[in-house]
Order: sequence, then C-alpha cells, then structure tokens
Amino acid sequence: MASQLPIDLRSDTITRPSPEMRRAMADAEVGDDVFADDPTVNRLQESVADLLDKEAALLVPSGTMGNEVALRTLTEPGDEIIAHRTSHIYLYEGGAPAALCGCSLQLVDGERGIFDGATVRGALRMIDSHCPVTKLVCVENTANRGGGSVWPLEKIAGVRRVADEHGLRTHLDGARLMNACVASGLGPGDYTRYFDTVSICFSKGLGAPIGSALAGSRERIARAHRFRKMFGGGMRQAGIIAAGALYAIEHNIPRLAEDHANANYLAEALAEIDGLVIDPATVETNLVFFEVSRAWGTAEELCGALHEEGIWMLADSGQRVRAVTHLDVSREQVKSAIEIIARVMRLGR
Repeated sequence: MASQLPIDLRSDTITRPSPEMRRAMADAEVGDDVFADDPTVNRLQESVADLLDKEAALLVPSGTMGNEVALRTLTEPGDEIIAHRTSHIYLYEGGAPAALCGCSLQLVDGERGIFDGATVRGALRMIDSHCPVTKLVCVENTANRGGGSVWPLEKIAGVRRVADEHGLRTHLDGARLMNACVASGLGPGDYTRYFDTVSICFSKGLGAPIGSALAGSRERIARAHRFRKMFGGGMRQAGIIAAGALYAIEHNIPRLAEDHANANYLAEALAEIDGLVIDPATVETNLVFFEVSRAWGTAEELCGALHEEGIWMLADSGQRVRAVTHLDVSREQVKSAIEIIARVMRLGR
C-alpha cells in the first residue's frame, strides 16, 4: 500500500503525541508549579536530574528558554560566551544572548559544528579593561547545522580541561542529546559530567508536544528558577506538559535508533540520484543534509517542487537541503520519498 502523503521531513519538531502519550497527559495529576506543588512536574524534574546525572532539573517551555536561562544563570551582563558559529544559541534564538543575558558571543570554527580545547584557548580574551570577560563555553550535541554530528568524548573532555584551566563555566545544549547517546552507545552521564548545566528537549525526536528541561547543581537550578520567571517561563498546572515529557523519556529513547537507520537509508539512496551530492558516512543520527547541483537549480526550487509532490523538506541555504527522520515517518514513507525525489530530479524543474 502506498505511503500516505504528505511525508513531512522538515524537522523532528513536527511529531505529534501518540494516543498513549495523550492519555498520560489527560490523566496527569496537577498542581501549581510556580508554587512547586505540581506532583507530575516534580516527578519529571527528578527523573531528568537522574537521567542526566545532575542534582536537580527545571522544566521550561522550550529549548531556547532552557539555553537562555542557563546562559543567564552562568554569566553576568558584559561577559562573553564561546560557541560555534553554527550553534543554535547564535543562529536560532533571536539574539537572546545579547537581549536577555547582556552577553556577547565569541564565535569559533570546527568541522561539522565540533571544536576542541585548543580552539577554546585561542578564543580567550586577554584580561584587560578593554575586553569582555570570557565566562562560558557552549557545546551543542548533536550539532544541528553540523548534520546531526555527535561530539567525540575526547573533544568534550579537551574543552572542559581548557575551561577549568581558565575558570570558565560550561553549558551543553543537549536538545538532541539522546540521539547522541543512542548513536554512540554512551550514557547521558558520560557527556553531562563535563558540563555545569545541560538542556534537553522533549519535543524533537522524543515526540512530546512541548517542553524542555535544564539540569545542574541544586545551587545553579535554584538560581535558574529566578531567570525562568524573569523570562516568562513560570507555568501553573504544568503537569499536563510534564506527563508527555515523562512518557517520552520512559518510552521513546531506544526507538531513536529507528530514526537513525531511516536517515542512513535515505542518505544512501540520495547519493545514487544524479544531481544530488551527499556523503552517507556523515549521517550519524537523524539529520540528513545534501546538496543540489547548480545545473538543476537551487535548494529552494527543489523543496518547492517536492512540496507539490507531498514531500516536505527545508532549504537550508542556496544549494543545501535538510531532511529529518522522526517517529512520524516510517521506512515505507522514506522509500516513497526516495522514489518521488528521484522522479523530480529526473524530470527537472
């Protein structure tokens, strides 16, 4: 039987809660989380802290808020933050490090969104009244614009060593951390022990409709509470949200391997289509980036043509397209998408 169209590969954020997750949300016991008496939120925060091997955790509405609350918790206005130039906190958070935290960004390079300790050392500011104070290093694992790349543990350890040498704090944007864990076979704590704070997103590959969390020491999370409130993230009967997140971390982590397998299957097929360029070996998790030949057209033109055929992807840049596999896309749908992409490329614009 043909796969139902459209096949939405724009992002893993488009996943919809399963009937089982909806029931868990509908049946959730709730209270007032601003008063810290929502039992489901409290249970989620305890579960996340345990999962990430931290003392405490804090539910926030979005990954962006989780990152920005962390940045504000770990810095003071006027400080500088080291991050990769393709990082989410720089490209996709609306200028929040400057607007909400009063911090500047020192952007560094590194292949596929990954840098090392030597790069951090080279980005440090001199201690001088003319310069901002370098205070924080941010790592994104997996790296979205790096193609869903997984940070090697030795790179993270090297970054932390330099941070410790110079009194810097560290934050992990772990929106897709569980993808990194499933792909690498490492546990969350293997990564998180190198960071003062860690954010995790429930509404991407884990399939919840809303919510992220920030984890760290009890002292830092107590400070983070103030900034969550300041940024408008205090919620009342948030157990409804927390129940979906709890279901996600209890049921949907191992199945991320299916998304990775589908992404690899897609990448290998795309590599065989004339006019498309991709190295399947770079597809480590559920993000697939490929190039469209200029002779055929632009990424935007290809995405437009595919959209008319019921295949939805995103034009990432002039020639680069992003496709993301997730729990709402089956292997059969991926096969159908490949057939349609091949036909569109063959027929031209």
